[in-house]
Amino acid sequence: MRQFVVDDLSKAEMDNLESYLQDRLDAGAMDGMFWLNLPDDLLAESQEGHEDCGPFCFGFELTRDKLIVELLVRSRSNMHCSCIAHATGDQRGFVLSFLDKMLLDEQIRA
Repeated sequence: MRQFVVDDLSKAEMDNLESYLQDRLDAGAMDGMFWLNLPDDLLAESQEGHEDCGPFCFGFELTRDKLIVELLVRSRSNMHCSCIAHATGDQRGFVLSFLDKMLLDEQIRA
């Protein structure tokens, strides 16, 4: 899996990230899992026309001491479809911009 990992986080940093994610993203069914929805104008060709598979999103997983950001665009309603794919350059830019802003806003130094 292609992913971006922020590790060696303190308890205070983890708490800050959890609050930030809870305030801004959809919570997943699993503890520590959050979904960042992908704007429609960033859908890849393989995702266009797959309205039944939407919304499309990136997964953020907050574990005991690290944050894992998947660089895979997932469907929230279908686990097995050709529209689920690695992020394009623009999609990757979108999720990494969100991540950069979050780390800056929360003063994460890890």
